[in-house]
Amino acid sequence: MSKTNPGNYFEDFRVGQVLNHATPRTITEGDVSLYTALYGGRFALQSADSFAMECGLDAAPIDDLLVFHIVFGKTVPDVSLNAVANLGYADVQFKAPVFPGDTVQTSSEVIGLKENSNGKTGVVYVRSTGTNQMGATVLDYVRWVMVRKKDESAAAPEAVVPDLPERVDPALLSIPGGLDFSGYDATLAGSPHFFEDYEVGEKIDHVDGMTIEEAEHMMATRLYQNTAKVHFNQHQMQNDRFGRRLIYGGHIISMARALSFNGLGNAQLVAAINGGSHTAPTFAGHTIYAWSEVLEKAELSDCQTAGALRIRTLAAKDTPCEGFPDKTADGKRDPAVVLDLDYWVVLPKKTISV
Repeated sequence: MSKTNPGNYFEDFRVGQVLNHATPRTITEGDVSLYTALYGGRFALQSADSFAMECGLDAAPIDDLLVFHIVFGKTVPDVSLNAVANLGYADVQFKAPVFPGDTVQTSSEVIGLKENSNGKTGVVYVRSTGTNQMGATVLDYVRWVMVRKKDESAAAPEAVVPDLPERVDPALLSIPGGLDFSGYDATLAGSPHFFEDYEVGEKIDHVDGMTIEEAEHMMATRLYQNTAKVHFNQHQMQNDRFGRRLIYGGHIISMARALSFNGLGNAQLVAAINGGSHTAPTFAGHTIYAWSEVLEKAELSDCQTAGALRIRTLAAKDTPCEGFPDKTADGKRDPAVVLDLDYWVVLPKKTISV
């Protein structure tokens, strides 16, 4: 009997199967520093204890996306070690803040399966839940991933595709206890634009670009303990259709979030991700640009000093976004677009600022 873990293939999954993932992870200030070095995020709430304390929190919380990546990384050995690609996300809810010194662990339930027509791969849907050392849920989300079959002759399971919400209801957004923007310092935050300054339908070119470096991508993915072969093993990937390692899709999400500071600098928290898809592969050497559109605005009953914006951010490779690349004239996706992310952010209201 082998003592090594080959990972699950498509035919190993069953709807209703529960996977309890290994390796709890204590998140430290060192992780925060490395994450900042990789992406350069400048959102003040996660950058300074003093700023966070002025906003009613005990300390600067861990960046929401760093929490997402670490919780996600736990799932990889059991869900996507043999993946072709991670396809998308839905109903991602950040339930409680995480602070340096907190420990997170993850479990997943298989909620859908659908074999692809080629008979070589299938799509696996899982709902994953990250909890802290006290057992409280900090993150809950659905993702779907294309996984290889080990035995192409294995019978296809009955297709089950879960019914997922189009968006997280803003009434369900979890706001950190004590959050209060009544004394918000826009100068220290680096942006004069508050909740009231954004309009539905408004588009924002985030202007800046960031080039993907092979070493930085691999360091980031190792930081999350994400062991997916497609990101690390060039010896294997040289025989793949692309001939090289794929960049982890979450790396692009974090790059786009960091770039979005220029235009959304007061969007201090990511409260939920409604949906997201990696629409084209990225590789080292590509330069990522981003633009955003305001889809919706919502009041927050749990925090009178803040509001929520539903944002759609698109990231494009080697294409500046002043023209807002999205669909081409024939209705097809612009081939430069690599990420389409729909999410809720929380930012202060102007009417209570000083």
